[in-house]
Amino acid sequence: MKIIRQSVVLPAAAGELYAMYLSPRRHAAITGRAVKIGARPGAKFRAFNGALSGRMLYSVPGRLIVQAWRSTAFKKGDIDSTLILRFTPKGKHGRIDLTHVNVPAHDYRGVNNGWKNYYWRPWRKFLTKSAKPRT
Repeated sequence: MKIIRQSVVLPAAAGELYAMYLSPRRHAAITGRAVKIGARPGAKFRAFNGALSGRMLYSVPGRLIVQAWRSTAFKKGDIDSTLILRFTPKGKHGRIDLTHVNVPAHDYRGVNNGWKNYYWRPWRKFLTKSAKPRT
């Protein structure tokens, strides 16, 4: 089992980033795929046509999300990984600190790169595009 640690600063307030992650509509707008998600403990999570799934373990509004999480690349005997997303202010922007614990070694590269390719880059693009003035 491996641990992934990543941090990203995005052009939106930390509380806004938290709300976007937990909004099925906005989460889907960022990733381009339908998402099922909820903030209550036990709420099921599904993204990328079921390639990612899990459930909410804990949340602190505007500040923290903890999920039990797995990808379809996890083997049947692999335990769920634990995803921790911490949202903090960074000037006018928000910072997300990700700690992803118990990622199976055989899926480490896919999960590690997946956060960058399927979340951080599209999220930055989404925020940059939505911030441009309309002409």
